[in-house]
Amino acid sequence: MTEPMSGRLVLIAGATSASGQAAAEALIAAGAQVLAVGHDRGKLDALTALGAEVEACDLTDEGAVFALAQQVHARAGRVDGVLHLVGGWRGGGGLAGQSEADYRFLERSLTALRHVSRAFDADLHASASARTAMISSTAVARPLAGGANYAAVKAGGEAWMHAVAQGLAKAARDAGEPLRAAAVVFRVTTLAGSESVLASAFVDLWAQEPTDLNDQVIEL
Repeated sequence: MTEPMSGRLVLIAGATSASGQAAAEALIAAGAQVLAVGHDRGKLDALTALGAEVEACDLTDEGAVFALAQQVHARAGRVDGVLHLVGGWRGGGGLAGQSEADYRFLERSLTALRHVSRAFDADLHASASARTAMISSTAVARPLAGGANYAAVKAGGEAWMHAVAQGLAKAARDAGEPLRAAAVVFRVTTLAGSESVLASAFVDLWAQEPTDLNDQVIEL
């Protein structure tokens, strides 16, 4: 079985939401060290009170994300997990209502996912037991005209995470080593009211074998 959470450093990207707070609480309770990252430093104070380290960073800024990764490596040496929570919702109005402005707003979550996963990819490969997850939506499987922008961005995020998973598997296979890391997609109908379910599911990833988890889509 995988090693326990004790001492593992987990980064929560987009941590200032209710889901971020729930994840931080669950991870800290399980013995992990938490680095909570968000663009609004004022909103990070509540996470500091929980015992998390915090960093303010615009996760849609490639340079800022890679600078953050360098700081984390200099201070802690590694990251053992990444939970991607950057998101948001805009929609409605049928297909005609899917504005370019709304799409660009929603696209920020995919941009942040790309930057963060690239910046910390080496950490996942080097960790003795790494897990990374993104939050997607059941809308990917059942897209509606009024949520086409949202579903398209989430579908793009899922494709990216499948690529992350393939990279982890290939690296282990090429090195002739067992797979020690896993990338998964959590699909939810809504996060409102289910923050603790998501938090528990993420923590539980470390109790499962990476070969059983990697590249999986898990509906919560």
